[in-house]
Amino acid sequence: MILVFGAGQLGHELETAAQQSGVAAVRTGRDVDIADERAVGGAIERVKPDFVVNAAAYTAVDRAETEPELAHRSNAVGPAVIADACARAGIALVHISTDYVFDGTRADGAYAEDDAVNPLGVYGRTKLDGERAVQARLDQHLILRTAWVFGVYGRNFLKTIMARASEQPKLRVVADQHGSPTATADLAEAILRLRAPALSGDARWGTYHFAGSGETTWHGFASRIVAERNRLTGANTVIEAIASSEYPTAARRPLGAPLDSSLFTRTFGFTARHWTHATDATVAALLAVDGNRRKVAPDDRKIAADV
Repeated sequence: MILVFGAGQLGHELETAAQQSGVAAVRTGRDVDIADERAVGGAIERVKPDFVVNAAAYTAVDRAETEPELAHRSNAVGPAVIADACARAGIALVHISTDYVFDGTRADGAYAEDDAVNPLGVYGRTKLDGERAVQARLDQHLILRTAWVFGVYGRNFLKTIMARASEQPKLRVVADQHGSPTATADLAEAILRLRAPALSGDARWGTYHFAGSGETTWHGFASRIVAERNRLTGANTVIEAIASSEYPTAARRPLGAPLDSSLFTRTFGFTARHWTHATDATVAALLAVDGNRRKVAPDDRKIAADV
């Protein structure tokens, strides 16, 4: 049994993927505060999992600059509470972290696990604090740093671009920030592959990077999303490249923080799809769902909303 903390896009994807693979999984909702020892302990007692995944986090990067206490509670205190609970119960934990622990100033190649961390903002700092809390409290841990996560569930960049492309003929997206878009479907599969070695005692505990294969910019990512949408719908939305200076944000972003996932591949034998392939598949899936919703009769709207 897998217990997943997190009601967002990855938690939903992981619960679905686990059940499709014949593995029982339970995802907590927003009613479970991961920074509350009693709530976390109660969830573990009820579910009695053999494997725990923390996919819960405060991910509002810009808002974190003005809400540092809230970000710290979710991203640092929460992981500490979960790690303590897992240690008491003797359960392995997978904790999801981020490329924002790096500053993006590396001049050559992608970031490896042992590269120096230097987060630029509150979000990255609190996520790094969460990593360190897990490392200090639980030997049986696997920390997965990932990046630019997208999928069919929840809120993410791909779905935002899809929505805006349906309303505007031209979108402006920054072209000087580099990263590795990662599909939630691939990330969920990677996490599921960690369970067997963890239960058998063969896991190689520690920190790993897992991100989509290849590298692009936010502009390149948006261009791929829109190109596939245009191809499938006949639309002609255009993506204009701009500099980060033309789109100021409250939080500083790393300009170049692609992740090197080769250690994960060597250790666990799994590699994420190239980001372009995963992007095309996700766009097609979302358009198919949207098409099904539009075809239903008024009395069937609730069914369509649950597709």
